[in-house]
Parts: sequence; C-alpha cells; structure tokens
Amino acid sequence: MTGTELAALIVDCGGVLDDPGWGLVRNGTTEGLNPLAYEVRRLRTSGVAVALLSNGDSVPEELARAGLFDSVVLSGEVGMSKPDPAVYRYTAGLLGVSPRRCVFLDDLGGNVAAAVDAGMVGILHREVERTRNELAVLFDLEDSS
Repeated sequence: MTGTELAALIVDCGGVLDDPGWGLVRNGTTEGLNPLAYEVRRLRTSGVAVALLSNGDSVPEELARAGLFDSVVLSGEVGMSKPDPAVYRYTAGLLGVSPRRCVFLDDLGGNVAAAVDAGMVGILHREVERTRNELAVLFDLEDSS
C-alpha cells in the first residue's frame, strides 16, 4: 500500500448508520444491521480501519455488539466535537493513519466540510445506495448487492 491510498473510514452514527435505506440486511451474522452498518462491517473485514466519531454520548447497543469499529470517539469523552478539526486528526491518529488516508462519512455538510479541511476525503450522506456506491469506489470494493 502506498502512503496515498485510503486506509480508514471515520463514520458518524446518527443519520448515517441508523438510516434504514432499503431495509435491514438479513443474512447470517448481519441480521438486523442497517445497510450502511453492513457496509462498515464489509469494509472492516476487507482490512479498512474503522472509527465511529459521534457528538453523541453513547454508541447504540446494536452497533456496539456488532463489533464494527476499531475505535470509538465520543465528543463528551474526549473534550472535542465535530466540526473542530482537532477531533478529526485525533480520530485518525487512533487508527494509526494520517488524515489524508481517511474517508469521513456524515449526514451534516458542515462536519464533512471540516473533515475535508482537516485533509480527509468527505462523503455527505443523503441516500443509502449513493453512499454505498461512493464507499465502493473509494475503497475499490466489489459490489455486494
């Protein structure tokens, strides 16, 4: 892997991982995961480092149990919150990669813009299928539909 390849995904929870999109995935160990949570699992299984970055105060129980994240950053625990550029750099550091090797996914444009300003590739989530396609292209994954 070269130093410029994308190696990590940092993702928000509310409005992204809880988006039901086209419905719950119902196959094997992914039963009950929303489509983007399933994509996060698929990325992590393929070797992409994954962190949850949330201004919320906890991780929903179903996501915590699913083992989707290498790191979890909750703003109340670290004393920083989105869109502070420091929280993006901090989260990338926990994953052991530079911000330039991270994709940040959120449903709020201001948070995505701040991540881009911090050096990350940004995805503004609006629709599940579009977000899935963007992740597949950025991380060079085969379509699993």
